Amino acid sequence: MLKKVSLKTIASEIGVSSATVSLVLNGKNQHGRVSKEMSQRILDKAAELNYIPNSLAKGLKIGHSKSIGLIVADISNVFFGTLALHIQNYAEKEGYTVIIGNTNEKLDEMQKMITFLNSRQVDGLIITPAEGGEKIIQSLLEIKKPLVLVDRSFPDLEASSILINNFDICYHSTKQLLEKGCKNPAFISYKQNQFHMNERKRGFVKAVEEAGVYNPENLKEVSYQSLREDIELAVSQLLNLPNKVDAFFFATNSISIAGIKSLSKRGLIIQRNIQVMCFDEAEALELLTYRIPYIKQPIEEMAKKSLKVLFDQIEKNETGVQKFFLDAKLID
Repeated sequence: MLKKVSLKTIASEIGVSSATVSLVLNGKNQHGRVSKEMSQRILDKAAELNYIPNSLAKGLKIGHSKSIGLIVADISNVFFGTLALHIQNYAEKEGYTVIIGNTNEKLDEMQKMITFLNSRQVDGLIITPAEGGEKIIQSLLEIKKPLVLVDRSFPDLEASSILINNFDICYHSTKQLLEKGCKNPAFISYKQNQFHMNERKRGFVKAVEEAGVYNPENLKEVSYQSLREDIELAVSQLLNLPNKVDAFFFATNSISIAGIKSLSKRGLIIQRNIQVMCFDEAEALELLTYRIPYIKQPIEEMAKKSLKVLFDQIEKNETGVQKFFLDAKLID
């Protein structure tokens, strides 16, 4: 185990004061108070001893730790993995470290991560909240913790958020399915009472109602925790309806992958025997021999906008609530 090296250790090795070492290593020697030769000796000695600055302690002295917490629902999901990558890349360019936590859609895990991140003195939080997280978010707002919700939000809370217009994109995407000749499309979403999921379902329902083909039996919900089993049951039930469905609209990329697997197992030729549309892209879809239309979210823009809003709160003490709805695209 490496021995911790302090400013005092470096100062003792060279024979100067700790204040002199601090001046050089913290980049505050612009006016040449320490000679170039001595500055170089200090830098060389710090490198030789593998000195690691205590950025947390330094940050606390100036009121900031220069770190933020990112809490996502499922880091194994390509959407959240890509979002985390962009947030980390852009935050690092601004001199911030990102600590990433994963909830697996569990409320208690979300609370644990928030407690941990606050103990690490993070300057702010970007959160994809789990279902039922309103009280937790409200408690953060009450203590004025810099905070941005991304991908999901609670409309009744005065919290800044970065979302896409889920209703519009699902409405127009469903209309495209209908324009292709589909007469009895089905929609499969997660079994959760979350604003973004409800908006996706609302967009689908609005389109099929306008087309006069709405059937409540064509709306199915699956559990995140038992996705594979629930998808099998939902697909079986839909294909065995008296008026068999002729298209599936899957509400997330994880549901899409599971749903396509289930359909393929039944010998159905996708996009010939049955139409499929997916929400979000997934690399696995590129391996298929047929093309599946999908809704592409502006993930990089969501990351940049989330950081911009959070940094406004941290660095400019902005207190106003900012809510953005970004446009997604249907890639056909």
